[in-house]
Formats: sequence, structure tokens, C-alpha cells
Amino acid sequence: MRDLLTAAEYAAIAESMTFPCTAFINGSFRPAASGQRFQTTNPATGKVLSEVSACAAEDVDYAVTKAREAFDDGRWRLLAPGERKAVLLQFAKLLEQNRHELAVMESLDSGKPIRECQTIDVPETIHTLKWHAELIDKIYDNTAPVGNDALTMVVREPIGVVGCVLPWNFPLLMLAWKIGPALAAGCSVIVKPAEQTSLTTLRVAELAFEAGIPAGVLNIVTGTGKAVGEPIGLHKDIDMVSFTGSTATGRRFLHYAADSNLKRIVLECGGKNPAVVLDDAEDLDLVAEQVVNGAFWNMGENCSATSRLIVHSSIKDELLTRMGAYMREWKMGNPLDPQNRVGTLISSDHFAKVKSYLERASEEGLEACYGGDTQDDIYVQPTVVDGVDRNSRLFQEEIFGPVLSVTTFNSVSEAIALANDTAYGLAASVYTGSLRKAIKVAREIRAGVVTVNCFGEGDVSTPFGGYKESGFGGRDKSIFAHDQYTEIKTIWIDVSDRSVDETVR
Repeated sequence: MRDLLTAAEYAAIAESMTFPCTAFINGSFRPAASGQRFQTTNPATGKVLSEVSACAAEDVDYAVTKAREAFDDGRWRLLAPGERKAVLLQFAKLLEQNRHELAVMESLDSGKPIRECQTIDVPETIHTLKWHAELIDKIYDNTAPVGNDALTMVVREPIGVVGCVLPWNFPLLMLAWKIGPALAAGCSVIVKPAEQTSLTTLRVAELAFEAGIPAGVLNIVTGTGKAVGEPIGLHKDIDMVSFTGSTATGRRFLHYAADSNLKRIVLECGGKNPAVVLDDAEDLDLVAEQVVNGAFWNMGENCSATSRLIVHSSIKDELLTRMGAYMREWKMGNPLDPQNRVGTLISSDHFAKVKSYLERASEEGLEACYGGDTQDDIYVQPTVVDGVDRNSRLFQEEIFGPVLSVTTFNSVSEAIALANDTAYGLAASVYTGSLRKAIKVAREIRAGVVTVNCFGEGDVSTPFGGYKESGFGGRDKSIFAHDQYTEIKTIWIDVSDRSVDETVR
């Protein structure tokens, strides 16, 4: 597989690695003002990787001050678009040169399989930054058709100081989704990584500064949600916050905005995503492969994961049989071994949460037709639970682990109703041999991303975000992501004959 090393080579990189441990503000590493630290551990081994600065409101204030200074003096936003592009492309080049280090660091810190870090997360991070860099000098502003007496320009300007609050499931990729368009727009950025996975974010900031992004433009403030996330949300000199994480925490950021300066808030939150398989699906082997990948990629710790299989009753048994063949390929074990596709969950607390849903399935009289086992209080085997009712917690609640519920239907209208029977609306997939049915179901499912005959999220050129409790205020990825990091300004210039005559007089 592309760019994969051996397990021994990854182990050697891990053994020789040193980890960043302090916040990165105004172009340099610095400890928290309090001197406090917290431990970040390898979930697969329990070993402490580093003690990271436990920042708080005082550190957020300092980072905002330096970010505002950088924004106001224009050291980044006033560079010509081509100059900003060149710096971001150099930044991407440095990430490419350090790709193995970043992949190993990401795997150690999160429990993610190294094969995913190396072949998906790191390459997509680099590609995302390149894509947004190349867009900088290709977005045109507008004029309005106002007649001959005026000239009107509608222009984008960087919104200012941006707070980016990241989840722990895709630390590198979610960082790129946010800082790519924010830096391309000319903003100054303050990033709060998840306290469970701060290491790669700190290393990326160091490489960004080395590439030429000026001091104060990209700052990393490490710490807990209460100590760092809340001060970012409430800070009156932060103009916008982009948050990815739980719906419950996303609600808090809306309150923070209301209680402070009405800063713009963009939320990408939870999901309970259906795969709807109609009885005319043409290739059940393909369906089985795609559903398994959608459900168990990244251990199901993915907001767009396929967590509900909604399948026509006439083909359910055959589909489940074929899924079993593909599930044998999902080997669980040491995340640094590229042969393994299932690593650990992020923490013991999250393991306990996911395990509770397996116990809940048993309480509801449901049985796992595949999987259901746990290992070392940190691994959860990919699990398929059949016969799940729409009123079950397994059907309604985001588990964020490798647990797929199976529910049957007998008509297209019933399938659509089941797919929409959730508070979320992030992603969905539809499997059918009929183009007419594909379009009908895709249009009627209330989700921000609907794929047909495949699992996925599109690519960097397509917007990502959700309906209902899955999203608010904007989209990640694509040209649409740039809109949320900019303000729209109208400049009206009077060029009427009257104004010319008055000037002559």
C-alpha cells in the first residue's frame, strides 16, 4: 500500500521520537502561564508520551493579543495572494518531508492504525492545504448591476482572529480543514487541539512557522475544554469560532457567542448516519465492502461513520453474510503494525461508553451477529447488531465506536422515514440500481452529504457539514469553507454625471 513502512520501521521511528510539550504562541513554544501540565498517553499501551502545557484563560488572552497584533499590522493578510500561496505550498512541502514522523505521532497519540494515518490522514492533510493555497489567487470578487450612476464592488475581507476547536478523532485532518481556508483568507488563527491529541498540532505549527507563516498568525493553545475552549468561545476579541465535536459542546459555543460579542460560530457536530440498501442494489459484494468500511473505519470514531444499516428485508440475510467475509479483513491489534486495520479507542472512558452500548444491546434482547468482544479494556471488536428497533438507543444515539445496528424495511417510503428518524443529519449513503430511486432517496434524506453506491464524504472540493443537530453556520472543505472565514463588504462608488458636475464647479 502507498507509502507504508514495516512494523519494525514504525517502531524504530516511535522509539527515537521526541514530542512537543508546550503551547505555540507568537512563533515560539512557551509553557502555560501557570506552569501546569497534563499528561498525554498512548491509549494502546497506557504509556505517557509527553506532559503538555495546561493552558488557561491567561494564555488564551496572550494568544489573542498576539494574533490581533499580527492581523492588524497586516504581516499576513496584506501579503499579495500569490505570496500567501507560496508560503502555504512550502508549508505543505515540509509536511510531506515529515510525513512518517507525523503519521507515527498521530498513531501513538490517538490509537489510530498507522496504515490510516500514513495512507489517508497525512496525505489528505497535505492535499487539503495545497488545495486551499492554490485557491487563494483564483477566487474573484463581484460587481453588482446598479446602472450607470454607480460602480459597486462586493469584496471579501478576512474576518479577523479565528478560533479553531478540534476533535480527537482526526487531529491532523480536522486541523487542515480549518486552518487551510482560514490562513488562505488572511486570518490569524488560534487552535485548541483536543487535550487527548495535541502532539501533531504542535508539530504542524512549528513546521508552519519554519515555512514562513509569520509569528502570531498560527497559534496553538493546549488544554481542556473548560480551561481553553470556553475562554476562546467567550473572548470578545475573537471574531469567529469553527468547532468540530459533540453536539452538546457545540450548543455551548452558541451560548458563548450570545454571551460575548456575537462572534460567528460554525459547528460540525455529531451524526447517526444511515446506509439505505434497496432491494434492487446491483452488487451486494460492493455494498457489503462499502458498509463495512463506513462502519469500522477509524474504529467508528467518525462523525460520518455508517452506524445504521437500513436494508430491505428481502436481501438482509444475504447482505449480512457477504459483510462477514469482508469483516475478516479487519484485523485488530497494535496500531503501529500496518497489517492491523482496527486500533484502540481513544481512552478508557470512551471505551466504557462504547461497551455500555454492547451491554444495552444485550439488555434489549439483541445479539451481535458479528463481533461484540472487547480486549484489554481499550479495543472493541467491529460489531454488527441485528434486529434493532427504531426506538432503541442503538438506533437513535451516536455511539462513536465500531458498532453497526441493522434495521429492515419493506418500502422506499419506510426506508426514507427510518433514515430521517434521528436528531442528526450529517451523512448518508444509498445503494440501488435505479437512478430514479437514487435521486429520490438522496433528495429526501435530510443530510448534508449523501453518497450513492459508495461510502464517503466527497473530496476536498465538496462541502462537508450537516442538517439539524449535526451542523450550524457553515461548511468545511470546498470553496464554501472560505466564505465562513471572510466578511462580505459592499463598496458603492458614485460615478453619476451629477457628481462630476459638482466637482467641476
